[in-house]
Amino acid sequence: MLIDIALDAVGSDKAPEPEVRGAILACRALPVHVHLIGPEPELRDLLDDYLQDEDLPITIHHATERIGMSEKAAHAVRSKRDSSMRVGLKLVHERKVSGFVTAGNTGAAMATAKMVLGALPGVDRPALAAVMPTSKGNPCVLLDVGANVDCKAHNLEQFAVMGEMYARSVLKVRQPRVGMLSIGEEETKGNELTHEAFALLKALPIQFIGNVEGRDIFNGSADVIVCDGFVGNVALKTSEGIGRFVRDALRESLKSTVTAQVGALLSRRAFNNFRRRLDYTEYGGAPLLGVRGVCIIGHGSSNDNAIYNGIRVAHEFARAGTNQRIEQEFAGRPHRRHAARDDVAQPDATVQ
Repeated sequence: MLIDIALDAVGSDKAPEPEVRGAILACRALPVHVHLIGPEPELRDLLDDYLQDEDLPITIHHATERIGMSEKAAHAVRSKRDSSMRVGLKLVHERKVSGFVTAGNTGAAMATAKMVLGALPGVDRPALAAVMPTSKGNPCVLLDVGANVDCKAHNLEQFAVMGEMYARSVLKVRQPRVGMLSIGEEETKGNELTHEAFALLKALPIQFIGNVEGRDIFNGSADVIVCDGFVGNVALKTSEGIGRFVRDALRESLKSTVTAQVGALLSRRAFNNFRRRLDYTEYGGAPLLGVRGVCIIGHGSSNDNAIYNGIRVAHEFARAGTNQRIEQEFAGRPHRRHAARDDVAQPDATVQ
């Protein structure tokens, strides 16, 4: 049985070609029906060019507007009522599809998802959760990685709860270790935000291990690491840059040192495995935790492989009922009402 996934066809930097190619790859490899959201004439021409006479479960939903990367989210959400994001997320809300994927403006995607799908009880701001590889083999969930540049302490508290639930329900970590990203392990290190959040996280019924540093993202000492979206996005992009540097340096080193044919073949296989571990396109985007529906947000620079994997992640989330489990568990936890709750019209719009 096919699972319906909506795809923002005009979100990425080079849209719509990567989206169309990624949708085709997904429909060939996965039990999905992809709903492309965007200008129908343009998408129809591309599909005809790529598919020729091939029949795949791809449907086009016409949307007249797209939200650019540099647009302010608050203005775009209010003014562009027929944007590809809004049309796609409305399909999720109406349960015509089981998930939504976009490589577009992160702030606009977060704001539109919160407005159209609604936030879970007790969640002021949804968070993007990235799964990072570690040297010990166990993945580490880093959140927020870009949906909220400016955060308050209670936002980090909510991120910790959602991240801990995600690690348990999706990654099957029995008792996730939760840390907060700071400039030192000591409780006194950090800024005003981390000082205030430390006390809130310490009082939660989770295994809070205190402050962790940037190097701890990859050493496997924590299963969940929380931070504001500014810090998280810088950490994520820095990690991707280092990964590309190491990959390229290792490739050059192998070329210059491996001469035997068998040795070269073995090294190439090891290198390809290593490259896939560091390649962001293999991870397919980050789930937006805290909204009532599956929403996967990828890089603006996503290629067709990244789009394919974004659809794969949305399919896996929908098939496993991940959002429903997190929602049910979050509803069962006591949560505080804050005097100044965050407004949907105030998300950060330019983090990509």
